[in-house]
Amino acid sequence: MKTKTKTVGAFEAKTHLSELLDLAAMGERFTITKRGKPVAMIVPLEEEPRMTPAEAVAALKEIRSRVTLGDELTVKDLIEEGRRW
Repeated sequence: MKTKTKTVGAFEAKTHLSELLDLAAMGERFTITKRGKPVAMIVPLEEEPRMTPAEAVAALKEIRSRVTLGDELTVKDLIEEGRRW
């Protein structure tokens, strides 16, 4: 369910910032206006799902399996090329 965004003037937002932040932490959203024009929003942070260390390692291994250096290029070739400089 989407929460309705409330509109607050810049002066009121400045005066009541702590209260607005508390309300945002509870899920409310606010559009800040300056001279009647929207200029900013205060929105609650959404928790991002975090991977476990094991999930992160598995994801990195999966990405690594899809990345190649090409048919004829090896890591040794890249090391040797870097030594020439």
